[in-house]
Amino acid sequence: MTNSCKATLFRPLFLATLLATGAAFAQAQQPVPSDQQPPSQVAPAPAGNGAGGGMHRDADPTKEAKRLGKELGLNKTQVTQILPILEDRANQMQTLRTDASVAPADRRTKAKGIMDDSRAKLEAVMTDQQKQQFEQMQAARKAKRQQQGQQPPAQQPGV
Repeated sequence: MTNSCKATLFRPLFLATLLATGAAFAQAQQPVPSDQQPPSQVAPAPAGNGAGGGMHRDADPTKEAKRLGKELGLNKTQVTQILPILEDRANQMQTLRTDASVAPADRRTKAKGIMDDSRAKLEAVMTDQQKQQFEQMQAARKAKRQQQGQQPPAQQPGV
């Protein structure tokens, strides 16, 4: 076969492949409307701002343990004890986020269960004073989330 014959035969195949690849890439780049995203992906909380007590979806359990240790005055033993709790929570949340078989409403319910369970385990490591401070941090974080939810979308940070 001559070069011009090969070019004539492979040109449509090359163009079809290029078109299919471009279409797939363009579709992958389209943003998902926020009402179709799980709540953990709509507007993640900023990390390490000192106002929260929880962890957003990309938080590093090691950094979170250090932050909680500093903010709550945890000793080294307590920080060592909370690290596996935070790692387990991060793993469970990641598994939940990647499980496409879970409906959004069920995902929120399961995420709340994971968070409640890890919160109870974290508080079991804390003194009464640390628990009280931790609960205050949680309440402040919840109030901030609610306040952000009441603002018009154009004013919300990170949107």
